[in-house]
Amino acid sequence: MNVLSRFALAMSLGTALLAAAPDAQEARRIHERLLTLDTHCDTPMRFGRGFDPGVRHEPHAQGSGCQDFPRMKEGGLDASFFAVFVGQGPRTDEGHAKAKAKALATLDQLEAVFRKHPDQATLALRSEDAARIAATGKRAIFLGLENGYPVGHDVDMVDAFHKRGIRYITLCHTADNDLCDSSTDRKDPEDRGLSDLGRQVVARMNRLGMMIDVSHISDRAFFDILKLTKAPVLASHSCARAVCDHPRNLSDAQLKALKANGGVVQLCILDEYVKKAPANPARDAAEKEMVARVEAMGGWEGPRAEEAEALWVAFQKAFPHAQVTVKDACDHIDHIVKVIGVDHVGIGTDFDGGGGLSDCRDVTDLWKITAELLKRGYSEKDLAKIWGGNALRVMAAVEKAAARS
Repeated sequence: MNVLSRFALAMSLGTALLAAAPDAQEARRIHERLLTLDTHCDTPMRFGRGFDPGVRHEPHAQGSGCQDFPRMKEGGLDASFFAVFVGQGPRTDEGHAKAKAKALATLDQLEAVFRKHPDQATLALRSEDAARIAATGKRAIFLGLENGYPVGHDVDMVDAFHKRGIRYITLCHTADNDLCDSSTDRKDPEDRGLSDLGRQVVARMNRLGMMIDVSHISDRAFFDILKLTKAPVLASHSCARAVCDHPRNLSDAQLKALKANGGVVQLCILDEYVKKAPANPARDAAEKEMVARVEAMGGWEGPRAEEAEALWVAFQKAFPHAQVTVKDACDHIDHIVKVIGVDHVGIGTDFDGGGGLSDCRDVTDLWKITAELLKRGYSEKDLAKIWGGNALRVMAAVEKAAARS
């Protein structure tokens, strides 16, 4: 074949590929047809600052957050797990009491939001609620407890949270607690896994039909849970460690164990977990100083939360991460699908908790993930699984296992 013939063949193949790949408009149409679920958003953290999720905030503007109900509708997001987040504090009776009070106060705020905007969003409690509520044109809002710290030493608190609508518990956050060890606790590098109290909590969650969220927990805790649980588990916002070597991400061994359990890992689009940044000692030092200042001000959710956010924004402008894109995030989906198949992966953005990419900064940009996956050859059936089907399957399996117990 001569040069001109090879060029003509390449051009014809390129034209065929372009014709096969939907354009942005078609990708948006496909995205709108899907039942879409994001399994981890920290939007309730903003409620204490006067943020009203029923009011549209200008995308990408400071203080607007990553989502509100109007923007969820614009972005084609039907359902979301709103996280009731409680940062790790002292492992004392007083610390547990404050954590419990914080979690209950956030639940009160959420109930107030549903009462204020009954025409826009509704609390979802069971797996079938996502499709039922979406059919009414409202957003289906599920609830998860991020960090089991508020449980304290009282396993009956699991029942209390379940009654308030909590449908998964992320057993720990960035530091060890009394339930299990964290993947990122640098103060104590020893990995003790799941505690005896944690085992009781896992058993209670199985009995109640609450999903066990294995994001954030240590490797040993992860495997301890899989040996114990009677139902599939959820990693509500995690990535693949083979693509980005971060302890928050799941190794291939963990992914394979997750598949054997029947569980699902939900892609987190927080840039640090998606793509490893080059070493930057100056940035690390500035971040340490910024975090210390925020802690001195009372923390991210303290009385000076808006000032804390301004410090974070200024830090990001001064030390921007390398551009991390939707393409980078979809590399994780490709890897997970290669290792364990398309039935075990979904989306858990971590919006309003640090999640966001250079080209997917808020909920109105989520269709871009659909567009990229379509370019890579994923079918609409595959996308239906990734965008909610897999997570809802796990939730239904957890409910069914509880009904049998």
